[in-house]
Amino acid sequence: MESFLSSIIDSSNNILWGYVLIAGLLGLGIYFTITSRFVQFRFFGEMIRVLGEKPDFKDGKKNISPFKSFCVGAATRIGTGNLAGVAVAITLGGPGAVFWMWIVALLGGATAFIESTLAQVYKVKDSKAYRGGPAYYIEKGLKKRWLGVLFAVIITITFGLIFNSVQSNTIALAFENAFGMNRLAMGLIITALTGLVIFGGVHRIANLSSVIVPVMATLYIAIALIVLIINIAELPAVLSLIVGHAFGLEQAFGGAIGAAIMNGVKRGLFSNEAGMGSAPNAAATSTTSHPAKQGLIQSLGVFVDTILVCSATAFIILLAPVFKAGDVSGIELLQNSLNAHIGGWAGIFISLSILLFAFSSIIGSYYYGETNIEFIKESKTALFIFRIATMAFVLIGSVLSLSLVWKMADLFMALMTIINLIAIAMLGKVAAKVLKDYETQRKAGKNPTFNPTELGIEGTEAWEDDEDKEKKKAVI
Repeated sequence: MESFLSSIIDSSNNILWGYVLIAGLLGLGIYFTITSRFVQFRFFGEMIRVLGEKPDFKDGKKNISPFKSFCVGAATRIGTGNLAGVAVAITLGGPGAVFWMWIVALLGGATAFIESTLAQVYKVKDSKAYRGGPAYYIEKGLKKRWLGVLFAVIITITFGLIFNSVQSNTIALAFENAFGMNRLAMGLIITALTGLVIFGGVHRIANLSSVIVPVMATLYIAIALIVLIINIAELPAVLSLIVGHAFGLEQAFGGAIGAAIMNGVKRGLFSNEAGMGSAPNAAATSTTSHPAKQGLIQSLGVFVDTILVCSATAFIILLAPVFKAGDVSGIELLQNSLNAHIGGWAGIFISLSILLFAFSSIIGSYYYGETNIEFIKESKTALFIFRIATMAFVLIGSVLSLSLVWKMADLFMALMTIINLIAIAMLGKVAAKVLKDYETQRKAGKNPTFNPTELGIEGTEAWEDDEDKEKKKAVI
């Protein structure tokens, strides 16, 4: 049964990823980079400044700070994609896949800015907090609720169920490799922990992510720096290997240039999510004075995810002799590579890292599903069923084969990305207008504030003040 399902998924992935989706991602990345005048590079210092801003509490309600919103987004970004995903990319696409992951990230910074700015523009406010994302800007910006509902259904399945099975699968494999622990037993533990958190709501998710993500990312990068220092003499050769394989100049292992591009883009997208339509759901939760601020913060998240964390993984693997043997793949390849660098305790460290990274991804991914269920229809029953289903897929994922869970992730990731790319291509001018407004106010020495009426942007109910609401009532 598993082999039959795998063959069907393979055929679907070949169609969706047959360079059409890859061309869309890279093409829009180039387009947004040019039209925004390289926003992901010009505003790098501004991203750091905005990240430290405090949330606005003028409405008297508890809101999520830009930093916590960044961490919810980073919680889903920084996970198995940065560790096991990079290892899978190198196994299937060779060292050249790393180069294409970098390209996806550098171009994706502009795409991330566009989609997350749109999420802020068209967010809504419920009794607890702000929420939004592609489903919301498709409905309010494109006036196509049916397409928004379709996206909401797909992202709920993709993140809440499929991606979470990838996360639990990687945790279970890591602990089996390091400690010989039974995968089902580990799956039961992860499932129980997931249940404790997801029944607590978005604020518990944000608070937990804001602690786990920065600490673990910093520690992991520090370990990678130690590996780089130990092997500094080999670094030029590794960089040459990456570039050579990226353009098919060296093919000793890892396949043709097409395999390098495809696996680099796939794993890069799974890791940094730029253009996928997932991070905007986190961006919308933040309380901020101007939508562009969250666009900048989520653009920074792409840089941190791929250029820092994924690169750390790639260098750990490529500086070790383990991957040339081709005996292991996935998280085991990373564990064995780090063991070769710094000793047997490395496997234990990676297991703990993947537990915290992947677990934070599980709870962040769950939130993406929750906010999209609420978009379709606010129902406590539906949310309860979704929470139970999330826990079930976490458990099931822990015992499935590595190959099947990644193939399923690729398929559903492609479906939601296609819809989001169409939406942001059509709404990109709105985000460009918002960026220009932000730049103008910053040049004037102001702390930018957003007035959609002045910019001629409609459907922005969360940004309407009391006067705007009264005018609408009078018209009705």
